[in-house]
Amino acid sequence: MLVPPDMMVAQTRMIYQMNRFCAERVQDRMLKTATAIREICKIVQDILKEVELQEPRFISSLVECNGRYEGVEVVSPNEFEIVLYLNQMGVFNFVDDGTLPGCAVLKLSDGRKRSMSLWVEFITASGYLSSRKIRAKFQTLVAQACEKSVYRNMVKVIGDTSEVRLRIRERYVVQITPAFKCSGIWPRSAAHWPVQHLPWPHPGIVAEVKTEGFDLLSKESFVLQNKNNSSPATMEGDAWVLSFYEAENRLLQGGCRRRCLSMLKTLRDRHLELPGNPISAYHLKNLLLYECEKHPREVEWDESCIADRINGIFLQLISCLQYRRCPHYFLPALDMFKGKSPSGLEQAAKQVWRLTRELLTNANAFEKL
Repeated sequence: MLVPPDMMVAQTRMIYQMNRFCAERVQDRMLKTATAIREICKIVQDILKEVELQEPRFISSLVECNGRYEGVEVVSPNEFEIVLYLNQMGVFNFVDDGTLPGCAVLKLSDGRKRSMSLWVEFITASGYLSSRKIRAKFQTLVAQACEKSVYRNMVKVIGDTSEVRLRIRERYVVQITPAFKCSGIWPRSAAHWPVQHLPWPHPGIVAEVKTEGFDLLSKESFVLQNKNNSSPATMEGDAWVLSFYEAENRLLQGGCRRRCLSMLKTLRDRHLELPGNPISAYHLKNLLLYECEKHPREVEWDESCIADRINGIFLQLISCLQYRRCPHYFLPALDMFKGKSPSGLEQAAKQVWRLTRELLTNANAFEKL
């Protein structure tokens, strides 16, 4: 197909601007993030070492590998989540019946005695392994470890939550989340995935993702926090939150998908950091996965197409903000805008539209953003 010379020039200029944006803005963000992660992980490792001495069941899984720390998620430039993987989930059955959107429970297997579990004192009378009870124990241990730590003058436990959240150097907030890794099984609430007849993702990648599995996190669910008590409060406290962090990362390999995500995160941090945090990096990651389904061919993720993909994702985001609903990629019944203020979402929609309009109408937008 013949392409008019002026279109070729415009596309070449856009690619040059985006490459420069990546080399300057994106790299600057990544460098600052990497520096922050090294700083906080050094402190958190010290605290978790003390926790392990006090309670050997909480073994630190925060390990540096090839200069990177496994299990660290960047929530925002100053907020991080560290997942602490626990051992011996085996005597429990994974129960995912859709009663609690985005959550599941762990129930003692039939015929298994409580004493067979490593976590015996956290099992409820109904036989559920209580996420809340494990978190409460872990929170107490972390608070004690912080008092003993050589870093105690620069670490504070944030007390108005059941989660383990630390404020480090008055600059960073770090959440440490106990979790179980669930390999080789796939939740019923995500059974629809992948959507039939869609060419993306490739069946080989789907098999990999499902074999790798998912995580169960001991944390407060934003759905349950804002839910009328239609199900027993005890069940809600016992529930574990489903996480597909590794699966999402595996799906975003190939083409310029990871690069697109880095650019989206950078644009979000620079232009969409709004009161109440209506738009997180995780919202953008989920919308990127939906965009991958809409554009399944690898050629559509070439560097010459990144601007179109970013515009498509922002237009999706505007629609979600206006309808006040953002479905989770793997769990579409889970609304990720649940609990966000309508006025906050409305203001966010206006701000995203301003940004998108700039990208659509200004050929030199990336020079200023």
